[in-house]
Amino acid sequence: MGRVGLLRMLCVLVWASLAAMPTHADDLGTRYDRSHFDAPKYGQASAILFGQALPPLGYVDFCGRGEAECQYNGGAEKPLHITTATWDQIVQVNRHVNDAIKPVTDMENYGKINFWTYPIDSGLCHSFALLKKRYLTELGINPDKLLMTVVLTETGEGHAVLTIPTDKGDYILDNRRQEILRWDETGYIFLKRQSQPQSNQWVSLQKTTAPVAVATRSRSFASDFFKMGKRRGLPLSN
Repeated sequence: MGRVGLLRMLCVLVWASLAAMPTHADDLGTRYDRSHFDAPKYGQASAILFGQALPPLGYVDFCGRGEAECQYNGGAEKPLHITTATWDQIVQVNRHVNDAIKPVTDMENYGKINFWTYPIDSGLCHSFALLKKRYLTELGINPDKLLMTVVLTETGEGHAVLTIPTDKGDYILDNRRQEILRWDETGYIFLKRQSQPQSNQWVSLQKTTAPVAVATRSRSFASDFFKMGKRRGLPLSN
């Protein structure tokens, strides 16, 4: 067994033994009881970190294919200073990717679930977030300010977004809406995200980790992906 195969097997074994929180951001068939998790307190601008967490299995597989995104290290646990120009870039990238990429499940695209990759013209939530991160990195924003994040939606289903920790709070780029909201305004429960110092390490946003599945059903967020929101005003400096 090669190194990548061994890594994947070990991750699966650790995952099973720890019964960790849900991280299949594209496993849309499982719904979790939101009451077992802590939601952001309204008015709390930035998330609190609670130590290390296991990365999503799809992200482990993504990194096992040698993606450069997983190799970043040396980041600083500091927020991004937001200027008008930077905010405009973020808004434009978020809107462009949401408009350009068609929401399609991994099973339809690749014949498997939870397959993280950069989309060409279609993909699921994690693909949108990965592409936004790539574009914003190319525009000069450090990867340690662009964090892949796993959340539970309003109905308790797994979902992936991109978090930008800024000096105005943590802002969320989401393929389900055009509006860029602060994390405490999204209605989501935040489970875990990439660490700022090293992209292939993840940190928990929850005090507890045990998932409680309450239902299994089949559905898609495709009809919700392009709901338009009124752009939120943000006090910016030049």
